[in-house]
Amino acid sequence: MHIFNRVKYQTPESVELEFILAGIGNRAWALLIDYLVLASILIAFLIAWLTISAQLLDWLIKIVGGDKIGIWLFAIALLVNYSIYTGYFVFFETLWQGQTPGKRIAKIRVIKDNGRTIRLQQAVLRALLRPIDDTLFLGAFLIIFSRREKRLGDWVAGTIVIQTQPNSPSTNFTVSEQATLISEQLLQTAHISAMLPDDFAVIREYLLRRDGMSSKARGSVALRLAKQVKAIINLEELPESVSPDVFLEAIYLAYQKLGDFGQR
Repeated sequence: MHIFNRVKYQTPESVELEFILAGIGNRAWALLIDYLVLASILIAFLIAWLTISAQLLDWLIKIVGGDKIGIWLFAIALLVNYSIYTGYFVFFETLWQGQTPGKRIAKIRVIKDNGRTIRLQQAVLRALLRPIDDTLFLGAFLIIFSRREKRLGDWVAGTIVIQTQPNSPSTNFTVSEQATLISEQLLQTAHISAMLPDDFAVIREYLLRRDGMSSKARGSVALRLAKQVKAIINLEELPESVSPDVFLEAIYLAYQKLGDFGQR
């Protein structure tokens, strides 16, 4: 019996991925952080808007008219506020592959229902429906009582929110010394940053589960994964005298090192 809800899906490479759903607690914590950041941005905008409006007041009265200037200023401020509110989530979830500052701190991420990284379309749909989800805590109600913990924005966009670091530790696997050396070379010669988190997840799941596969299935899956990764990172040829298994181990290490460098 699992404490946390989990979802699974089968990749085209016959590797089964399992994700732990974020849960209402993690999502509420992430949203609180995001709203604190948003509040700071909106307060800064309001101060700037009032300052600029005061300096241009005489000019605006001549153009708009004194009796209508307040309505126009309020309407413009309201429109910009809503744009900042929705744009914040769209910008970060698209740029950071399903994460906002709050989600990054809470260690959760938005992905598509099929396990792939979300794109601009999904981020926009989620952001546009967020005000409805926030009304009378509708989103929280849906998250608590739906099996996949989806709010309205998730249902429409076809997304789920998962933990990036599961609460229970995963089984470790052995990485060869040869893979360690090759990973250093790949960081210099290959475009490792072109890989997406879900590409890395597929490789990781294969490395975790390969010992339970038959030798034929293991060789077939490893070769297919190696060829696909080679195309993703724009590598002309696989390293000579290196098995697909070792190559995938090297890719796993190189991607991890790249992430470590990016966080410094």
